[in-house]
Amino acid sequence: MNPIVGIHPPQRPASPLETFGNPSGRTGPTSEIDQFAKLLGQQVREVNEMQTDANDMVHSLLTGGNVNEAEVLTAVQKADLAFRMLLQVRNKLIEAYREIQQIQV
Repeated sequence: MNPIVGIHPPQRPASPLETFGNPSGRTGPTSEIDQFAKLLGQQVREVNEMQTDANDMVHSLLTGGNVNEAEVLTAVQKADLAFRMLLQVRNKLIEAYREIQQIQV
């Protein structure tokens, strides 16, 4: 009897997230999802740094340090605006995720 040729063990199909923006289907550290996650992480770190700097400037102003009141106000406003923008991005991502969850397959 001849053995059956061409039968391979079943493989797990790639999820849509693994192949998103990657038409070859290969996943790797340079995939678009990884790049997006790195970008978001970098933005969160930058917003955190802006808030920390603004807090330090306010503390210095209140303890009699040599800082300009206008610079402190500007730093606080920039940190607040950056945080609000990041919060809106988060809200949009959650909204998109919920819409994807409701898609009937």
